[in-house]
Amino acid sequence: MSVRIRLARGGSKKRPFHKIVVADSRSPRDGRFIEQLGYYNPLVPKDHPEHLKVDSEKVKTWLAKGALPSDRLTRLFASLGLVSNPVIKTNEQQPKKSAPKAKAQERLKEQAEREAAKKEAEEQAKKEAEEQAKKEAEKASQQNQEVPASEASSQKQAPAETSPEA
Repeated sequence: MSVRIRLARGGSKKRPFHKIVVADSRSPRDGRFIEQLGYYNPLVPKDHPEHLKVDSEKVKTWLAKGALPSDRLTRLFASLGLVSNPVIKTNEQQPKKSAPKAKAQERLKEQAEREAAKKEAEEQAKKEAEEQAKKEAEKASQQNQEVPASEASSQKQAPAETSPEA
């Protein structure tokens, strides 16, 4: 006989309340159980003392006897430090049925390609703008260098013109 530690649902409609029980794995969810170990109220905040009440000594005893907790109780017991944290399933262990189908994968691939092309175009435009700004800066610096030379020659000529008037 395999024994499980699981939740037996109680409470009214849309107001769940669970008893933590040890039961034969063949018995119904809310049916016959061997022993009640505590209760779990999911509607109460996690830090509230009435959220989870467990007799940890009884839980340890049943775990030592070989009773297996359900997935939800494994997580709850792990938060209390009664069992080790459950192993998170990897992609290989996840069901393949929920994976995107062929057309959806093609759309995702096309979207990724479009985004990559858009990024490349933006980078190219940015580089071209930088190059153009450099060229304009060089032209401006060349013009600034040419202008002082012509100004200097006009300044030399200007005093000569003003001296005959004096």
